[in-house]
Amino acid sequence: MKFLQLSFLAFIATARAFAEPSFDYNRDSPIDVRQTEIREQDGVTLREITYVALDGTRNSATIIARKELTGTCPGILFVHWYGPPEPTSNRTQFIPDAIELAGQGAVSLLIDTPWSRPEYFKERTRETDYTRSVQQVKDLRRAMDVLMSLPNIDPKRVAYVGHDFGAMYGALAAASDSRMKAFVFMAGTSSFSDWFLYGRPKLDGEIRQKLVDELAPLDPIRYLPKVKMPILLQFASDDEHVSKERADALAQAANEPKTVRIYSAKHELNAEATRDRVAWLKKELWK
Repeated sequence: MKFLQLSFLAFIATARAFAEPSFDYNRDSPIDVRQTEIREQDGVTLREITYVALDGTRNSATIIARKELTGTCPGILFVHWYGPPEPTSNRTQFIPDAIELAGQGAVSLLIDTPWSRPEYFKERTRETDYTRSVQQVKDLRRAMDVLMSLPNIDPKRVAYVGHDFGAMYGALAAASDSRMKAFVFMAGTSSFSDWFLYGRPKLDGEIRQKLVDELAPLDPIRYLPKVKMPILLQFASDDEHVSKERADALAQAANEPKTVRIYSAKHELNAEATRDRVAWLKKELWK
């Protein structure tokens, strides 16, 4: 059985080593945004919607903006972290950010992801991590389609904010999608294998290395140098998942203009990081 595992991973890694992954998709398929609920909070409007995902299913999201919009407005796509059982391990994580920025005039889209479900990590498999990761980048670009389809969005003032998986997949999306003009990378690590090797069965030796090699073409650290926009990188000094060495390497890989902030916090970051992030977005989107 070990030989078969090794042979399978060797075949997959070798086949993919010669081709860069493509994140292209059908931009012409209908989005079909439907509102399911509307409410007001802290003086702004939160609209719950669904839209057609690339696989034909409907994905859920929240639009946060002023009730009345005039002129063109910055647009922000927020993609949350994976941190169950924390209640913010879903698209509600960035509601406070989006509400404050709505007061300034921004329109924000907060989306569901596969890791919105607490069981996500146990249900995914190492055999499909590569293909699902490529698809996830396409799905983020699809979410950008939704954001850009909303009224009043200024195409010259569009940002992406991602934490954890949201940051890592965001690096690949930002490097592939010129519609993004500013990028916030929060507590991501340098390679998906850093996290997809968690759990069981534990892999060692050549089998482990083959999986690392298979996922290497998707390493966020390979894509940050391709991100051609202002970037804010936020890391935690006591992050159990992202070591100082990994954070330093990611910060070094990113292009200028870049801002790097390290917080006395754990992986979820803290209120200071939120204040800095919102202030940075205001500066970049309202120049």
